[in-house]
Amino acid sequence: MPYEVALLNNYLLVGAALFGIGLVGFVSRRNLIVMFLSAEMMLQGVSLSLVAWGRFHNDFGGQLLVLFIIAVAACEAAVALAMITMLFRRSGKLDAAHWQTLREANQPRFHEEPLPEEFGDQPLPWPRLTPAGIQPDVPREKIDYRPKV
Repeated sequence: MPYEVALLNNYLLVGAALFGIGLVGFVSRRNLIVMFLSAEMMLQGVSLSLVAWGRFHNDFGGQLLVLFIIAVAACEAAVALAMITMLFRRSGKLDAAHWQTLREANQPRFHEEPLPEEFGDQPLPWPRLTPAGIQPDVPREKIDYRPKV
């Protein structure tokens, strides 16, 4: 039995690594092809984990779920290819931010707010707590009548 547990742990580690790499790739990139490849990598990590649990429990349920995941991934790949092709034909770019140009005519565009400017050479000020022994002023109504318990 320890051999089966070690094998399960190895499969789960590889599945978690695949899912984690896919999640980082999906969140950190704006290229649509890379985003969909990262989503596929996350699906494969989940599939590997399901197969490992199915093997450990000597049950075919994990393998059956993987067949459904593969079917969903194939459908997702077809839809993604159509969307990527449409976006590239209209804008000539594969940046996810260009989806804003494909909105309907009556929908307003989304405008990203610029990042706040940094303080330059000065380090950010650390938050300060009240000194020990000094209680902050709290209104008497908040002490007597609490809105939440």
